[in-house]
This record gives sequence, structure tokens and C-alpha cells, in this order.
Amino acid sequence: MTIILGVVILGILLLYFFINPSSSAYFPKCPFLTTTGYYCTGCGSQRALHDLLHLNLIGVARHNILFIPAFLLIAYHWARNYTPLKNKKTLPDLIYHPKTPLVLFILIALFTILRNVNIYPFTHLAPG
Repeated sequence: MTIILGVVILGILLLYFFINPSSSAYFPKCPFLTTTGYYCTGCGSQRALHDLLHLNLIGVARHNILFIPAFLLIAYHWARNYTPLKNKKTLPDLIYHPKTPLVLFILIALFTILRNVNIYPFTHLAPG
């Protein structure tokens, strides 16, 4: 199962590396944006992934600024739980706290609301 998941993830990464979602009709459009006209939390993430794979951090931030901390959080979680250390200990517990889900929920909700406000400087939060 792990090998299949790894092959699927590698295939997706290769697809996003070689094909730019900005100029391709093959990638799905955001159903929330299409239905409501408002940006969701993930709007711009496909283009941000393409930019990240090309190491274009400014492009990632322009498309979805929340993509960078989310990527780092996922990388930390993966490294903490799946990377073996020499002495069989795990990495320090930096982000796992009882209030972490609440803080993340508030940050994501604020980001989603503010990226739809058409007033400077919030217009920079909308996907570029």
C-alpha cells in the first residue's frame, strides 16, 4: 500500500512539475469559487504547488501564502513521525498542543475571510 501511495504522489508531483495549471485546461477549477465567486482557503494551491516544485517561492506566496506554512507543517509532521533517528527517539514536540487545532482553525478562517475583502492590503491575499 505504501509503494502504491508513493507512486501516486510521485506521479502527481511530476504532473504538476511539467504542466502549469495556470495555462492548462486539464486541471479542475475550484468548485467553491465557481459556485460562489469567493476564494476558498485552497484557491491558488495548484499553481502554488507548480511554483514550489520550480523553487519559485515568490510565486507560491503570490498564489496562496498559506501554502508555505502548510507545507512546512506537513513536512515537520512527516519528519517527526516517519524519519528514524539514531537513538530511536523522535524529534521534539514543537507544535502538538491541545490548542493547536483551535489556533489553526482561527488562522484558516481569518485567511479565508480576509482574502475575499477587496480592500488594500487584503487584496494581496487573493490568488495572483
